[in-house]
Amino acid sequence: MPLIGTKEMFERANKEGYAVGAFNVNDMEILQGIVDAAKEENAPLILQVSAGARKYARPGYLIHLVKAAEEDSGLPIALHLDHGEDFEICKSCVDGGFTSVMIDASKYPLDENIKLTKQVVDYAHAKGVVVEAELGKLAGIEDDVNVAAADAKFTDPEQAAEFVKKTGVDSLAIAIGTSHGAYKFKGEAKLDFERLQKIMDILPEKYPLVLHGASSVPPELVAKCNKYGGKMPGAQGVPEDFLRKAAAMGVAKINIDSDLRLAMTATIREVFATKPEEFDPRKYLGPARDAIKAVVKNKIKNVLGCSGKAV
Repeated sequence: MPLIGTKEMFERANKEGYAVGAFNVNDMEILQGIVDAAKEENAPLILQVSAGARKYARPGYLIHLVKAAEEDSGLPIALHLDHGEDFEICKSCVDGGFTSVMIDASKYPLDENIKLTKQVVDYAHAKGVVVEAELGKLAGIEDDVNVAAADAKFTDPEQAAEFVKKTGVDSLAIAIGTSHGAYKFKGEAKLDFERLQKIMDILPEKYPLVLHGASSVPPELVAKCNKYGGKMPGAQGVPEDFLRKAAAMGVAKINIDSDLRLAMTATIREVFATKPEEFDPRKYLGPARDAIKAVVKNKIKNVLGCSGKAV
């Protein structure tokens, strides 16, 4: 099965009340852990590449790794650009074989965001590629995304309706209280589900919405990381119950990155601490890959609800 877009994925997700997981890829071990989990759970999959990942692993390597994953697994897989910052990077990914791109012009005023998003939509649609955009700003730091909490802004439902109508964008990332990175909340975790419902009510029926910054930052992984030399005091993510509720309400795509990083780092730290004589990368990258697989399997089966939805 060739790489696919997300249109059919989202249509089915909205119809059946689950969300598709979008997992960020930076290297082979991360990708294999994600895909191995999705294969065992027979789940559709969105593999995301950020600007930082493109710089680190190089676009050609990542594209061929994703194509190898698709050939090996036989799963419906979309290759998605995460947080494209301008038209040029989106065009490069469209021309380079991506089946979905995100243009993130949320830092600009509404009119400028609409203009740039429409430019990307027109180019991508002519090539058969779907487009995600963002309205509202998520606080936090992850890769090249850095937004101070004071600058974060929740999505306005009326603006969302105007934005979708004027741009023709295929899906919309909204801000309702999630944030990038491993430190999402101070104190009680809260998401604005009332705002989410208002956005859904004002947009076309079953329009695909996207939740960024949705890692749960499992406490047991934070504890493991800290036990073996890490320093992550106060790390807190989005409760999995919140994500299940968002998926049931109609959020079609949920992004997860920090949980994968945390699983990988905690496991590598454990190997280094308990087996200091070990210097074969396979002996710590292999267990790290297994840890990522376990995290992704849990997300697919117990959080997103997309297990068994690949066919």
